[in-house]
Amino acid sequence: MKILIVDDEALALARLKRMLTTLGYEDIVEADNAASALEAVKENHFDLVLLDINMPETSGLELGYELRYHQEGLSIIFQTAYDEHALKAFDIGAVGYLVKPFSMEQLEQSIERVKVESKSSNDIRLMSKTGESYYLLKPEEIYYVKADLSEVMLRSSKGFSYYAQKISDLEKRLLAYDFIRIHRSYLININKIKEIETIEQSKLRFSLQDISDQIESSKDGAKAFRNNFSV
Repeated sequence: MKILIVDDEALALARLKRMLTTLGYEDIVEADNAASALEAVKENHFDLVLLDINMPETSGLELGYELRYHQEGLSIIFQTAYDEHALKAFDIGAVGYLVKPFSMEQLEQSIERVKVESKSSNDIRLMSKTGESYYLLKPEEIYYVKADLSEVMLRSSKGFSYYAQKISDLEKRLLAYDFIRIHRSYLININKIKEIETIEQSKLRFSLQDISDQIESSKDGAKAFRNNFSV
């Protein structure tokens, strides 16, 4: 298990690392501010983040949103000297909440909960962002995906939001959720299709349920769609 620990207090960071090492965890990365934590998550895949809430400049709660935006499904255990942030922490998707000073046993129990939940969870959620707001979207809530440089835009009933992954990588993850590539820049949720119209060069134009957007396939995308569904 690869663990990121984030705390602006050097003594607290050292104590936490010592406790984790005692519990048998050795693959540990330390960060003492939000910027270094974000950089670590962009460069590495972590199974768990132990994140202090009360930090200067960027709070741990705000950082939690940012970390999950860059690594969907990241398990977070918040740690703080106060307990009034618990509700907000679980709203972000935290799997644990430790009030300092916590014991070795409490830390161990929280980590074991992470292991159990990661084994039992088969559904995915995509943490996307629009402005200062974040959405936690299920695949079935997404109408289509549009490529935008190194990211994608997810179209849901809430509008457009950004997700930090290339469309080719997201295509593989969404294959099991009835998404199909109809263009180099588009994935479409076949369960959201209302109507299909043939246009020039045998391309297809898709109308979608409940929204006015229309998406046009490429010539190759139309051929692939027809081959898949014998249109």
